[in-house]
Amino acid sequence: MVAERNYVIDNAHLVPVTSAPVEGRIVVTEGRIAALGAEAEIPAGHEVIDAAGRWVLPGLVDAHVHLGVHEEGEGWAGADVNETTDPVTAAARALDAINPTEVGFDDALAGGITSVNVNPGSANPIGGLAVAIKTHGRIVDEMVLRSPSGLKAALGENPKRVYGEQKKTPNTRLGVAMTMRKAFTEARRWAEKPQGERDADLISEALVKVLDREIPWRQHCHRADDIATAIRLADEFGYELVLDHGTESYKIADVIAARGIPVLYGPMIVSRSKVEVRDRTAAAPRILSEAGVKVSLITDHPVVPIDFLMHQAALAVREGMDPAEALKAVTINPAEVIGAAERIGSLEVGKDADVVLWSGDPLDTRNRVLRTWIDGREVYSYDEQTRTGTVLERW
Repeated sequence: MVAERNYVIDNAHLVPVTSAPVEGRIVVTEGRIAALGAEAEIPAGHEVIDAAGRWVLPGLVDAHVHLGVHEEGEGWAGADVNETTDPVTAAARALDAINPTEVGFDDALAGGITSVNVNPGSANPIGGLAVAIKTHGRIVDEMVLRSPSGLKAALGENPKRVYGEQKKTPNTRLGVAMTMRKAFTEARRWAEKPQGERDADLISEALVKVLDREIPWRQHCHRADDIATAIRLADEFGYELVLDHGTESYKIADVIAARGIPVLYGPMIVSRSKVEVRDRTAAAPRILSEAGVKVSLITDHPVVPIDFLMHQAALAVREGMDPAEALKAVTINPAEVIGAAERIGSLEVGKDADVVLWSGDPLDTRNRVLRTWIDGREVYSYDEQTRTGTVLERW
């Protein structure tokens, strides 16, 4: 492992996200943020990096990707995102299929994304366990932030199409919901047995983590009626619900806000490829945010290339979203959703030194990432003279 560096990024426009921007410096010591602000002192022995007035932000967070499990340009050999052989594969773990050398990780670093939540796909009503990881490392075990970080499930067109083509249950929306209710009912019955009488049941064990609110239920859904079904099921079984995609969530923003359910909105830079996304709009994040919903923006990589995460935030701002809220939607909000906000998502003393130096305001798409650090180690740099970026080796 490469040792952490001790350094100070000086003369910077600091955007902590959870507090007001300030001109000053950020001090990194042994991989963590030791101090920041106009009055922060430069410790002896720390390298000084002159930001020349440029912007410094926390590393970005994308809370819904298929990075490393749906490898770009690899065809079937790198397609490990959907285990479609059974409608309920709750025990399948994204952790076991992530290739950390996939090219998408390099794109993430170039886009300033230092943490992601990797999900199984949406072919199954219940697809499997997600994992939150950093975006640079040799083996995935060294990159883990939280495992598991949620259990992925899907309502709507995808599961009904996949199993309808197989001529088996479920092939309708009512069948998908029934499949989920049946699985939860069986898991609850299994959990009610005395410890010594339980048989080995990986499916029920995973579902009980949701029922016990150890991890959230990550519900893929687009249409407003599917979102209503997601809420209905959450009410029935009492679990923590997170809405992934939520294309029509803005139509019932007040209902979602009243229940305190976070929405991971996106992907935004896509065609209307199926009926349930025909009402997508870049105005949705603003509508949700103004209604009081905690909004995160997601790329669903590789659906939208991960390095376009900040471009989506810029689109949301163009459609009226408050710029400060847009930055929260790609930093602290998704950090909270994946259960890692005590370590990432903002520039605060004691947090991991996941730090990104931008050439200017990142919501202006003419600006770019110049340097990226994870846990205090530089992992990406951009040479403005040659206009080339370099990802540091993982070993």
